Amino acid sequence: MNKQVFRRVFLLLAGALLISSCASRKNVVYFQDTGSYETLLEENNAVTKFKEDDLVSIHVSSLNPEASAPFNLFRAPDEGMIRAEQVSYLIDEDGMIDFPVIGKIKIAGLSPDETRSLLRERLSEYIRDPIINIRLNNFTVTVLGQVNRPGTYPVLGEKITILEALGLAGDMDIKGKRENVLVIRDFDGTKVYTRIDLTSKDAFNSPVYYLTQNDVVYVEPNNSAIKTSSLDSRASIMVSIISTLITSTVILITRL
Repeated sequence: MNKQVFRRVFLLLAGALLISSCASRKNVVYFQDTGSYETLLEENNAVTKFKEDDLVSIHVSSLNPEASAPFNLFRAPDEGMIRAEQVSYLIDEDGMIDFPVIGKIKIAGLSPDETRSLLRERLSEYIRDPIINIRLNNFTVTVLGQVNRPGTYPVLGEKITILEALGLAGDMDIKGKRENVLVIRDFDGTKVYTRIDLTSKDAFNSPVYYLTQNDVVYVEPNNSAIKTSSLDSRASIMVSIISTLITSTVILITRL
C-alpha cells in the first residue's frame, strides 16, 4: 500500500463515522410546516377538570366574615407555625368532597368555574354574595424518556402546554423522537394513550397539547438512540478494531 491508498482508506472511514453521527432536519426541528408570519387560529379550548384523588383548596369569604367562617376549614397550627393552615379537600372515589355545613358535593368532572358556580348556588341561602377562591393543589406533570431533565414537575396555574412541560424538563435531547411523543392520561382509572407530532403545526390542535393533572409525557428514543443502546460486545470490539485501523493508518501515512 502506498501513501495515496492509506489516505483514501482514512477518508472513507472518517466519512462513514461523520455520516452516522448526523441527524436529518426532519428529525429534530419543531413545527416544520409553519410559514413566515403565518397565523394559526387556536381551536383547542382546554379547561382543567377535577378528577378523583385531586386535592382542592376552597376558601369562602364575604362582606360578613362571621357568616363565611363556618365554610372554611383550618388545621390548628403546629409548633413553629405562625398561623393555622387551610385544609384541602380530597376528591373521593365517587367524585365527592365533604364541604362544611352543606355536606357532600360532587365536583369530579367539573371545572373550577363550574365548581365555583355550584358552591355559590348552594351557599346562597347562608351567605349573601359569597366570594369563592378555588385552587387545584396537586397539579403535576411527569416528563420521561429522551429529555435532558426527566422528572415530575408542579404546575402553578390551571393550564400547561406540552411545550411548557418539555421546557421544564430541559427540552428533548437530540435523540428524542419528536414526531411521535406519547401522552398518557388517566380518566377515572382508565388510561388513555395519545400521540402527538411536534414536527407539525397540527400539534396545536391536538387533544393533548394542553396537559391535565398527572399526565405523563414520554419521549421515545429515535432509531439512532436505539441502535446505540443495543450495541453488544461484538459491536464494541468492531469499534475498537476500526479505531485501531484509523490510528495505524495515520501512523503509516506520517512515515511514508
